[in-house]
Amino acid sequence: MSNQLSDYNYHLPPELIASHPLPDRAASRMLVLHRESGLIEHRRFRDLPEYLTKEDLLVLNDSKVIPARLHDQSGKVELLLIEKRGQSRDPGIPGLTPFDEQRDEEHWIAMVRPGPKMRLGAQIRVGESEVSVEEILADGTRLLRAQPPLDLDRWGEMPIPPYFKRSADAIDQERYQTVFARQPGSVAAPTAGLHFTPEVLAQFSSIFVTLHVGPGTFLPVKNEDLSEHQMHHERYEINALVAECLNQHSSQQKGQKGRLVAVGTTSVRVLESLPASELAPHAGSTNIFIRPPYQFQRVDALLTNFHFPKSTLLMLVSAMAGRDLVLEAYRQAVQERYRFFSYGDCMLIL
Repeated sequence: MSNQLSDYNYHLPPELIASHPLPDRAASRMLVLHRESGLIEHRRFRDLPEYLTKEDLLVLNDSKVIPARLHDQSGKVELLLIEKRGQSRDPGIPGLTPFDEQRDEEHWIAMVRPGPKMRLGAQIRVGESEVSVEEILADGTRLLRAQPPLDLDRWGEMPIPPYFKRSADAIDQERYQTVFARQPGSVAAPTAGLHFTPEVLAQFSSIFVTLHVGPGTFLPVKNEDLSEHQMHHERYEINALVAECLNQHSSQQKGQKGRLVAVGTTSVRVLESLPASELAPHAGSTNIFIRPPYQFQRVDALLTNFHFPKSTLLMLVSAMAGRDLVLEAYRQAVQERYRFFSYGDCMLIL
């Protein structure tokens, strides 16, 4: 069992980090990893139908990225909105106070920089809104009040990852968003879904869960001993149709049912956080930490992008396919000059 952070390291030449999308969403390369045989194939995303059957069911995350990055009028303070304070969230999460219905359109939890400029009571102007710090939470984020409520469509920017090392531009408005995004709330894209076009998606049976991706997805693991790492919470939801589909899938005989194919690690986190019993429409939050030797309860196959060295996402992938095989796949991906991370290529684990 690999319990050390250093067990999940690999060498990545920085020029392989994709900072812009390809002109065609579906033009990405796809490394196919066969768990039982250890076979590694180098294919294209458009080849995905060759590996799935009509009985297989894709599970995708339909969360929509909000234009969550804003700057004050001076350009010296940056805000990254995390969520409206009125949205329900587990009150047991460190740094968060219980649900307050009165704090909705005006109140946001946000990361700010530089932090010293945003002390308790500090005020800045963002667009037409006066923004003040009402509380500094235990994790360093701020509870902000904006009067009138922030106009994100006018003043917000797409919160593209910091490793792009550039500002968001017009193309990110469209491309740092899946074509099936419906539920606003994420501050990072569920990137495995970025490869799909409506035409590709129409070839498969699919259902949609919702998990709002938070900024914790970019936070590094600080402890060498992984048992000491505390995962961030993310809100998720399944509706009645999804619950019914998952119940039907669970009730089918093993020889008759297809595979549950999770599109992205966010879909995995939802599926593996659901109770094993009969499902009903459900909303909650999860801080599940999936790493070897985790035994998957629902997910049978995974389509995912390539992840950072020493990241919890790489650990999740390793739990599904085995650390040694995954690191060999990554070694080959580097050798074959795959494009990495959010706007990069993908891997299909069967």
